[in-house]
Amino acid sequence: MGYPSKMGMYTWIGIRNRPLWQKGVRKRLINTPKHPLHPPLSLKMDVLHRCFENGENVQLVSEEIGYSRTTIYFWHKKYIQGGAASLMNPNDDRRGKMIPGKSASVKEVQKLKAQMQDMQIEIDILKETLNVLKKDPGVDLTVLKNREKAAIIDAVKAKCRLPILLGKFHMARSSYYYQHALSNRHHVRNGLTGKIKELFIQNKGRYGYRRIHALLKRIGIIVSEKILRQIMKTNGLVVKNKRTRKYSSYKGEITPAVPNILNRNFKADAPNKKWLTDITEFILPDGKVYLSPIVDCFDGMLAAWNISTVPDATLVNKMLGQAIKSLSNGAHPIVHTDRGCHYRWPAWIAMMKQAGLRRSMSSKGCSPDNSACEGFFGRLKNEMFYNRNWIGTSIPQFINILNDYLVWYNKTRIKVSLGNKSPVEYRQSLGIGA
Repeated sequence: MGYPSKMGMYTWIGIRNRPLWQKGVRKRLINTPKHPLHPPLSLKMDVLHRCFENGENVQLVSEEIGYSRTTIYFWHKKYIQGGAASLMNPNDDRRGKMIPGKSASVKEVQKLKAQMQDMQIEIDILKETLNVLKKDPGVDLTVLKNREKAAIIDAVKAKCRLPILLGKFHMARSSYYYQHALSNRHHVRNGLTGKIKELFIQNKGRYGYRRIHALLKRIGIIVSEKILRQIMKTNGLVVKNKRTRKYSSYKGEITPAVPNILNRNFKADAPNKKWLTDITEFILPDGKVYLSPIVDCFDGMLAAWNISTVPDATLVNKMLGQAIKSLSNGAHPIVHTDRGCHYRWPAWIAMMKQAGLRRSMSSKGCSPDNSACEGFFGRLKNEMFYNRNWIGTSIPQFINILNDYLVWYNKTRIKVSLGNKSPVEYRQSLGIGA
């Protein structure tokens, strides 16, 4: 016949010996009465029983029944996932009375999983309500403050997506992020609080928020005064203030009074033009100590001071003598006092005349007429005296401490009105000798 070739003949013989479903005619053999597209359940169960219970060779069984090995393994997989019901033909009962197939089972499983996940989220939320807020787990979550809701969400969000948690709390996303930002700001404040405490303690509790603000600015820390006040108030960093009845040197009109030249004008455009003086007392467990300073109206610098345990004429006269020695040639300041007897005795008046100083006196019983000097005494006692316990401190020890403070007041203590400089620093910046 002239064909086929020798190789072609062997190929035909090989194809003839193969099962029909391997001969490239699978589509013609499937969905026939002998090989239906959906074989009955009994055939599938019998094949699975032979292959996976009796241990027959899957390849041999597939050649016998005319279905591929892949199909048999596919039946086995479906049987494991959904049981015998998953192997049934859904078209056998058009009224839907058969057991649901794989798709329906998966939906039910997914629904159950969603319910379990939702219950787990609620359990986690209730636990964190107790751990974070220390509140009853039965509390209504919707009535919590946004700050409390954000704290619980932060504790749980590693286990659940944020949108789901926001829905549980009926909380807007913007509200959560606002509270989250406030929380971060709180951590920043905690670091700032430590520095503020350090500065407050370093200055022995004498600085209020204005001077602490100035010190922070010096070291490059910028913070608003409002926040600074809140931090200091929250942490109890408040300058102690105690009001007591002060010492009075008024003994009556023993000599004619002089007019009030300053008339509450405590501003001066140069040093040594206007001086203020008065006496204040410190009541200690061991006795009393008296201070007599001279305050320069130009920058609040103390021109001189004297400390004693007796409020006599020597206390003020010695102080005035020190102040006069510090004056440069041609300086004749006005010295303003109250109507105390120390400033009306002959020795005081004689020293004033000899130095060419002009006297000025407050009205009787009118402390505002010398308010700048009274203000210095208030700052002094708030910063140095009221915030300490003086039990066990002797009089000489207290005098040394008071002297150290007055030196610190002139050289180191910053004043906001002087551009956050001390009086000595301010005069040096102007080229004026201190």
